[in-house]
Amino acid sequence: MYKVPTQIVQRLCRTTAKRQTTFTQCGCTRLGTISLLQSNVQDYRTANNCSFSSTARTHADPSKSNATNAQGLNESSPDASAEELLRGSQVHDIDPEFPSDVTEKWGKYKNYNDWARSQTRHAFRPRIDPKHMSIIIFPGQGAQFVGMASKLLDYPNVGEMFKVASEVLQYDLLDVCLNGPKEKLDKTIYCQPAILVTSLAAVEKLKDEKPWAIENCSSTAGFSSGEFASLVFSGALSFEDAVRVLKTRAQAMQEASEATSSGMMVVFLHPSAKLNFACHTARQYCIKRLGMEKAVCAIANYLYPECKVIAGNTEALEFIEKNAKDFGISRVKWLPVSGAFHTPLMQSAKKPLEEALKHVDIRHPIISVHSNVTSHRYNKPATIAKLLVEQVTSPVKWEQTLHVLYARPQGENFPSTYEMGPGTQLGSLLRKTNEKAHAHYSNITV
Repeated sequence: MYKVPTQIVQRLCRTTAKRQTTFTQCGCTRLGTISLLQSNVQDYRTANNCSFSSTARTHADPSKSNATNAQGLNESSPDASAEELLRGSQVHDIDPEFPSDVTEKWGKYKNYNDWARSQTRHAFRPRIDPKHMSIIIFPGQGAQFVGMASKLLDYPNVGEMFKVASEVLQYDLLDVCLNGPKEKLDKTIYCQPAILVTSLAAVEKLKDEKPWAIENCSSTAGFSSGEFASLVFSGALSFEDAVRVLKTRAQAMQEASEATSSGMMVVFLHPSAKLNFACHTARQYCIKRLGMEKAVCAIANYLYPECKVIAGNTEALEFIEKNAKDFGISRVKWLPVSGAFHTPLMQSAKKPLEEALKHVDIRHPIISVHSNVTSHRYNKPATIAKLLVEQVTSPVKWEQTLHVLYARPQGENFPSTYEMGPGTQLGSLLRKTNEKAHAHYSNITV
């Protein structure tokens, strides 16, 4: 069974202990926030049978000699509790953790407008050199291929993960991944759970080969259905709940796609392209010329500045394909899917997903998870459930998410980026969006 990597929880314990020691010695009282962090760790322990002992709310005694802290955090036992880490923590050179701790009103920004325009304010920025941190991203539907997961079966927990997922799905998921056939694996009801489990299995490989990348992960995000993998990785969802909910989501989206003739199409744009106008014109063409009562044609995925995915009624997409040059579209490419995902044509899929999410326990993520709907970090569990439902009919703002994660002042280092799961599509999008960030990218082969 998949568990949140222990390194992440242990790092959170250290961070919690550092904050509590620093704020107590400075005369600050932010124990409410610290208690929340400790509660998140406790939720993880309960859900995953972690061997860490429970933490107690403890105040550091400034009068104690520094000799008590001689061992430091790095020499603590792997099973040390937050209380033990607190007693052994160093309190020197701790950067402010809250805006009110910063002496300058806008920090590194000159004024409010500079702060408001900055994408970095929506991302978690640890106060250490970014080159020592990592970002982990998860692919979505379309990345699948027959034979995926074959390079992961020798790593710990992977076989058990596929076994648990197969019990939830009531079919042999590993067999579908390894043997297909392709026509079956490409169906929404099979490929979404297959990519989820394969991506999380790739985390086990990364944990075995580069454990530091797990321990030092600052943020995570997933493309479309890949967002469920990022939520499991962060501890917000359990593995079984994610498989169960994604099964419901895939079935509902498959049924919605079969209700009307629709599809998705990649469009490559000239600098002067008028894509929104093209979609509006296509809708009007379907309503006024073809007599359709309603027509849908909209951006479904923001990939990079010169490339988007549009989706909608087949007739609307065919109109844009035929008149592409008039709208500044250089070329188009149809995607091998049967539905207009992330558009209002998926409206009927929202209710089943909403009901499924009501029966799962959603916790606060241990690390930052970015939403496809807003590109920003999730701030509370209720928001996670709400935006996962909205995501079904809303465009995936992946281009915006990459800006939030990687925008930084010139000369500042970039974190290492790891793509978990089949394919390297997300790496290609990163290269198109931020070539300097892509220089530190690698994918985990599955």
